[in-house]
Amino acid sequence: MEGFHELSLVTLLALLEYSILGVMVGRARQTYGVEPPATTGNPDFERYFRVHVNTLEALIVFIPAVWIFSLAVNYHLGVLLGLLFVIARIVYAAGYLSAASKRSTGAAASALINAILVLVPLIWIIIKAL
Repeated sequence: MEGFHELSLVTLLALLEYSILGVMVGRARQTYGVEPPATTGNPDFERYFRVHVNTLEALIVFIPAVWIFSLAVNYHLGVLLGLLFVIARIVYAAGYLSAASKRSTGAAASALINAILVLVPLIWIIIKAL
């Protein structure tokens, strides 16, 4: 992947973040006594589980969108938005794990970044096609 080092790094950081959250879910299972395949039963465990699953839901949009944005619109801005996404997911996780009511800032930032990463290239590509 010659020439896409920064973008590759951002993608890998997002995947590493997701993997760490998965490990945290496993630890939370042990800490709170939630046996697989259960995903409910303890509100503290459920927050760990939701952070992990919600991050996966955001990654499904983020990964292709950050690549399309970076390659079609602006490479360096795409990388920057990618880094901001990773940070936003940290804010989201820290907030949600402390209290469900504290997840909004990170969730909103993640959603806004994903919206930019999807909508800007969509508009850009449509305009270029006209």
